[in-house]
Amino acid sequence: MSSHSPHGQSPLRTVQVLGGGNAGSSAHVRSLTAGLVARGVRVTVCAPTDADDTYDFTGAGAEHVHVPRSSDPGSVTALRAACTDADLVHAHGLHASFRAVLALSGRTTPLVVTWHNRAHAEGARAHLLRLLERRVARTAAVVLGTTSDLVDRARRTGARDARLAAAALPRPPRGEGPHDECEQPLPKLRAELGATGRPLLVAVGPLDRHRGYDLLLDASHAWRDLDPAPLVVIAGEGPYRAELQRRIETEELPVRLAGLRDDVGELLAAADLALLPGGGESRSVLAQEALHARVPLVAALAAGVRELVGDAAELVPSGDARAFGAAVVRLLGDPARAGRLREAGARQAATWPTEDETVAQVLSVYDELTQPRPMI
Repeated sequence: MSSHSPHGQSPLRTVQVLGGGNAGSSAHVRSLTAGLVARGVRVTVCAPTDADDTYDFTGAGAEHVHVPRSSDPGSVTALRAACTDADLVHAHGLHASFRAVLALSGRTTPLVVTWHNRAHAEGARAHLLRLLERRVARTAAVVLGTTSDLVDRARRTGARDARLAAAALPRPPRGEGPHDECEQPLPKLRAELGATGRPLLVAVGPLDRHRGYDLLLDASHAWRDLDPAPLVVIAGEGPYRAELQRRIETEELPVRLAGLRDDVGELLAAADLALLPGGGESRSVLAQEALHARVPLVAALAAGVRELVGDAAELVPSGDARAFGAAVVRLLGDPARAGRLREAGARQAATWPTEDETVAQVLSVYDELTQPRPMI
């Protein structure tokens, strides 16, 4: 394939800046990298080494440069050096975007920023995040938000140009979904998890306070006494683990913390329901994977959830543990409703942009920003 160049000269060179701590943004950068390289664009991914180990940006055709997650001078210096000959820099997430702003200080290199989620913090740190958001929004040439609420937030924060750009996630090959061709859930994995002969409910994400896990534990009281009692498996790791484990043991809840897993697709394949109790992600990876996999989803109505799933999930008011528990119990007892949600989920997922469409939209933004302007 010929090299992509808006100038008809050398190939466009982009630098993708990634903090590496968010699964959705990391998977998006992997997908975006592969699509850009296939179109003749040179891509350098600046991210922690462990992110490249997990997502294999080099395998997608990028040059990888290790840049730590911190915003200390050494990290910014490394990023500034990596961006020296870039035609355009594209940063993903607030902290990576702020590092890019610092690294590009004094340069005219266009900066594109994608906000995948709203950053969460409390107290003084929340004020700091608002300042970072404002600095990034006002510096970036274009802010891309993966949901309408993030676009609106960018505009309120001072972005000159904010646009909706839903990020498609890589899809497994057809036939690998858990409920394709009426395939039975994976009995071996269910046995390993302790869910043989009982419903398996799966939640996925870092064990952070804002992910809604306290609400999920509260809600689990609603189904604890069912026979058989459903088991909740939470895949993820984080600073809130000890506190959650203490509650699980003290209250004797049917919940298991499974830690970090590299088989989330298989976990969903084995699940009867997927659970999204909080608003930790604006364009939830779990919600997308559940609908693609035809697994009924119960989700708190937060951030961009309704925009993402439409009517293809059981949505409950955010922060209402009683309603969340009741929705799970109701859905477990109504196989017909669960079946309708599976079908609706597949239809809704088909409306989301493909990886190719996502790459094409991003590349059109790049072209717009790197086209030579006519002389006046």
